[in-house]
Amino acid sequence: ARIGTGAAFVYSLAVTLAPGMFAAAGATPGVYYEAIVFIIGLVLLGNTFEKRAKRRTSSALRKLVDLQPRNARAERNGAIADLPVAELIPGDVVLLRPGERAPVDGEVLEGESAFDESMLTGESLPVEKQLGDAVLGGTVKLAGARSQTLRYRVTRIGAESTLSRIVQMVRDAQSSQAPVQRLADRVSSVFVPTVIALSLLVFLVWMLLPKEPSLVLAFSAALSVLIIACPCAMGLAVPTAVMVATGRGAEMGILIKGGEPLERLGDTSTVVFDKTGTLTQGHPSVTDVATLGSMPEAALLAAVAAVEQHSEHPLADAIVRHAAERNLALPEIRSFEALPGKGVQAIVDGRTVRVGTAAWLNGIGVDAARGEETAQGFGGQGKTPLFVAVDSELSAVLGVADAPRPEAREAIARLHKRGIRVGMLTGDRESTAKAIAAQLGIDTVAAQVLPDRKRSVIQDLQASKETVVMVGDVVNDAPALMQADGGIAMGSGTDIAGEAADVSLMRSDPRAVADAIALSRVAMRVMRQNLFWAFFYNVIAIPVAAGALYPAWGILLSPVLAGAAMAFSSVSV
Repeated sequence: ARIGTGAAFVYSLAVTLAPGMFAAAGATPGVYYEAIVFIIGLVLLGNTFEKRAKRRTSSALRKLVDLQPRNARAERNGAIADLPVAELIPGDVVLLRPGERAPVDGEVLEGESAFDESMLTGESLPVEKQLGDAVLGGTVKLAGARSQTLRYRVTRIGAESTLSRIVQMVRDAQSSQAPVQRLADRVSSVFVPTVIALSLLVFLVWMLLPKEPSLVLAFSAALSVLIIACPCAMGLAVPTAVMVATGRGAEMGILIKGGEPLERLGDTSTVVFDKTGTLTQGHPSVTDVATLGSMPEAALLAAVAAVEQHSEHPLADAIVRHAAERNLALPEIRSFEALPGKGVQAIVDGRTVRVGTAAWLNGIGVDAARGEETAQGFGGQGKTPLFVAVDSELSAVLGVADAPRPEAREAIARLHKRGIRVGMLTGDRESTAKAIAAQLGIDTVAAQVLPDRKRSVIQDLQASKETVVMVGDVVNDAPALMQADGGIAMGSGTDIAGEAADVSLMRSDPRAVADAIALSRVAMRVMRQNLFWAFFYNVIAIPVAAGALYPAWGILLSPVLAGAAMAFSSVSV
């Protein structure tokens, strides 16, 4: 484009300053300043979009770093003080209150609590921490009925911490990801030098072959070749298709960040979903209520929810929310007690209601054996069983799980129809992951995958010559999104995941992944058609501009007509 605009400018300037020279030679003078401005404007617009995308990626890295608090309450020399996180060293003891974010990685010394690790592990269920358990920097200590200050010993700081490693993996994935060459650039890389050489050859031929060589005519023919072959049509073939495709995508709630991601999506052979928040709802919910006693289901659920609303157990909120969805009025309770690792109990309308494990109920004289078959069935489906006893009678077994999204199975079926394999990544246990995969028809599963392993799973697939698209929605997905050939962030996800991805979905619907790939493939087909016609035009037009018709018919294309033909080729594309 620079060569074409430069040649057009030089020619236009010569026509402006010395029009008589061209008129005397029989050439009709014409200028091309408008075409020059138009072409340069498109180039600058493309550069602006590229730089904006780079700034967004840098912003995503800053947000990852900002997950770490600036200060920490630490014990040192027998005193408690607020210290900058940078001053902490392995062995320091940090105190963490309810609702606070852990500043660094460590190991619990004293206290028990549930932690929200979703920003790092992507899993919706809070994780119980007791003596000796690992605490991850950037995770949040949850508030609840038995909230207390947690003491933990610092084990990893700086670049060794989990959060820092995730940040570094994002940077590594960004720098190691080979840029995909645009189709237009690949064609132009051969086309442009060929046209330049051809233009020089045309000039020499016109200077050597005619009996009366004319410098003006030779220059005019050579310039006509440059102008008519200016790869404007080739330059427009991809951007115009990208413009339409991305505009159509926006109407569908699919934000595609430029032509390069659009091209990569079209080559997809494998789509890997992060489980939580993409294929599933992202939070636990009550899926089954198997009543075993004489108490009516509605009354039983109301009593259980009344007890659980005072609990900070990871599954308590699911039960309370389920009761609210059924518009159940919760009775008053008294004598609430939480037994870590066992369950909770309270007095409800004069009766003792207990919710917890089968082992605990068996230990206090409640026969939980008759609920074991139901519990095993729930476990085989990836659901967590909760046993409910009223007084000394086993009354129900509840199934709680992060249920699949209603649209997930259809989304995977659409991908299979397009010949794409589907995989799933999750930090959850293998039995749960396989149960979800069986329900949805997923081909491969990688379970119990920690954040620093997600990117490795994508690399392994790429090493087997797969073109991989990763779909995620949380911080820990960012390295995998950057490593994959294409990254898609779900609409329910964090800003960090969205900015690390090539495509952001405005709606939390996995079917949009199939829509994005379909849109990409249609757009790529249009791009190839555009490039074909642009190239075909040049194959026909260049010989005419060079004077191939002059010996037989005396037809010599003027630069003005060459410019018009060039404009027509752009319009046709």
